[in-house]
Amino acid sequence: MWKDYLSSISKECLFKAPATETEILSVKRELNIDLPKRLAELYSETNGVYGNYGISLIWSTEQMIKENKFFWSLHEYRDFIKPLDTFLFFSDAGNGDLFGYLMENGTIQNENIYVWNHEDDSRRIIASSLKDFIKGWINGEISV
Repeated sequence: MWKDYLSSISKECLFKAPATETEILSVKRELNIDLPKRLAELYSETNGVYGNYGISLIWSTEQMIKENKFFWSLHEYRDFIKPLDTFLFFSDAGNGDLFGYLMENGTIQNENIYVWNHEDDSRRIIASSLKDFIKGWINGEISV
């Protein structure tokens, strides 16, 4: 479903092998969160989506763990940033901004996709679903 959907939007998409059950469980274990249903479905088909020049459209599970751990602790070192541990990030804009789901107490609150602006620490909804985010980001309908 996801690979077909992505390929229908752009022939430039490159896919990794599906995430293993161990890789998906490592997200839950390392980040203490259940993946949102749609993102888990995507990972069951491909452990990351890449575009031109190897630019990541959707991080691998390994990168998701690494990046979230880093950004969740960033406020400890930068007092001008509010805590980011209320988001599960899965992609970046390539300019420092990040895309993710809002979460509370380790639970994804809804399907909305948010962007965190690294320059002014703002957070806003950018798409109503993962599907809309992917289409809008690839087609340039969404920009940051």
